[in-house]
Amino acid sequence: GHRESCLSVIPTRECTTSSKMTTTFDSQHQDMIHDAQMDYYGKRLATCSSDRTIKIFTVQKDVQTHLVDLLGHEGPVWQVAWAHPKFGTKLASCSYDRKVIIWSEDRGRWAKSYTSGRHELSVNSISWAPHEFGLILACGSSDGTVSILTQRAPNDWAEVQVEAHPGGVNAVSWAPAVAPTASKLGTKGAPLASFASAGCDNAVQIWQLNEAGEAKKVATLEGHADWVRDVAWAPNAGLPYSTIASCSQDGVVNIWTQTDNLANWSNISLPKFPSPVWRVSWSVTGNILAVSCGDNTVTLWKEFVDQGWKCISTLNEEEKDNE
Repeated sequence: GHRESCLSVIPTRECTTSSKMTTTFDSQHQDMIHDAQMDYYGKRLATCSSDRTIKIFTVQKDVQTHLVDLLGHEGPVWQVAWAHPKFGTKLASCSYDRKVIIWSEDRGRWAKSYTSGRHELSVNSISWAPHEFGLILACGSSDGTVSILTQRAPNDWAEVQVEAHPGGVNAVSWAPAVAPTASKLGTKGAPLASFASAGCDNAVQIWQLNEAGEAKKVATLEGHADWVRDVAWAPNAGLPYSTIASCSQDGVVNIWTQTDNLANWSNISLPKFPSPVWRVSWSVTGNILAVSCGDNTVTLWKEFVDQGWKCISTLNEEEKDNE
């Protein structure tokens, strides 16, 4: 297998079913990499590691050039997330050190623009809301809470916290701004933002932000028998319903759909996986689901009208190494 400080970059074009399009390079991290995220334009890559650092690379064709290390966390850094470029160049990070840091770049210089330290245990997951709602970050922690950070003015952030999952929150994911559920308008006629959270209580929770920026629980999705490791709300391709994928420690992937309101969801399960499922993520158009397992395989799934969900591609670490 790869050394864990190496990184494979797989293009996210819809047609990608061949591992021949994978690029691998040495990140220079001194320990395991936990996340890697391209920016909005696909020109920069941010990685984070147990070595407590975040690294920023430029990406041109297949060449990655190291730009800078962001130093400030005091424990393993679990996730990084780029904000939409209309807010400038901003990157959020979360860590075992209980902190969330928002970094900003100005004329080539990176600096911390905000540090949140209100969680009592590891912060495991971060996700920016769709840019239409403003600069809002959801953060899920092992202390069982989700915090919502909202920028009111440059470097002025409001924070609210909500009890979400006893035992810990593993993942958070926002609904797209154009989701059918967003048409549930607030009193001012504006759509309300929604997000999903996944936790160690074997549940997925659905939340909606009210106009004061507070998260209100609107549904609990129960269909897992073990810790829910990840949840991903699908991008909306103009469909009249919302779709969410969730995955759990016992190898189950559930795909949830709702058609009328946020409280009513139905689910189907993919064929059970032989090892824990760590990550689920959707393609840009929301019709292909990538599933990452503990046995180092990534499978791509697509829904067919007559056959339901089928695996259309398998990418295996060992296969990549042997090419």
